Amino acid sequence: MQNTLKSAVTFTGVGLHSGKPVRMTLRPASANYGIWFHRTDVRGADPMIRAIWSAVTPSRLCTVVENDAGVSVSTIEHVMAALSGSAIHNVLIEIDGPEVPILDGSAEPFVAAFLACGIVRQDAPVRAIRVLKAVEYREGEALARLEPSDMLEIDFRIEFTDRAIGTQSRHLNMSNGAFVRELSDSRTFCRQSDVDAMKSNGLALGGTVHNAVVFDGDRVLSPGGLRHADEPVRHKMLDAVGDLALAGGPILGRYTGIRAGHAMTNQLLRALFADPDAYQLVLVGDNVGGKLPGVGVHRGDLPSQRRIHA
Repeated sequence: MQNTLKSAVTFTGVGLHSGKPVRMTLRPASANYGIWFHRTDVRGADPMIRAIWSAVTPSRLCTVVENDAGVSVSTIEHVMAALSGSAIHNVLIEIDGPEVPILDGSAEPFVAAFLACGIVRQDAPVRAIRVLKAVEYREGEALARLEPSDMLEIDFRIEFTDRAIGTQSRHLNMSNGAFVRELSDSRTFCRQSDVDAMKSNGLALGGTVHNAVVFDGDRVLSPGGLRHADEPVRHKMLDAVGDLALAGGPILGRYTGIRAGHAMTNQLLRALFADPDAYQLVLVGDNVGGKLPGVGVHRGDLPSQRRIHA
């Protein structure tokens, strides 16, 4: 069945790229509403933006959705991943600026707040997207691919010259609480040289070693080091979950990413929906519903809670 929040949840912070303070409130929504952003600071134009693959506009560094009036919200991938990984299907997201707050650079603060608030089951079935045949999108050596599977699986590989990152790969069956347990606390990451270049171009103005893992050669500059030895590839998987959540429903299929990013995942969704023979919309019954990301998660699944009790 579909789910929404029990009550409103508010987050305050700064945007990763703008560095500007922002306030964001997620409110419960009715069944079949989906996920919408409402830019409360916009006057004289349509402030509503649907979180859907067809509303994504080109951006190399993050995921941006924009409506026909040109009103947009950026860096939505972490909150979208948190909603998908918590099995929340219907919310209205009110935000008073153009960028979602970065918080600690992961999705765990969002998930923790959702679980503390409570999640309400709604009297409507989940409509999922079942992948029927392989679809892929390539850019040079990079690849994003979807193929049939009974549940969402994520298979990712990254390759960096920095010794502290190197080559990392991981595969996860995303059933039940795997997202929350294995991926939700993995932070966005970058190289110090990239940070310097972005800031000189007016980007990453809100980025610090406290909301991103910063690498410099073989060193990790962020206090406390890594939360996982393979935190970078886990974060790329987190991003993929958030970008795939823009499909408009849970995906039943296996996603493979090799050096892929936000734009490639969106191009993959466009390729999927451009081929009517590649997918099928299905109403999820109990036998499949129990395999969806987020089903049955609780506070004890949060990595921060598990570290406390370890």
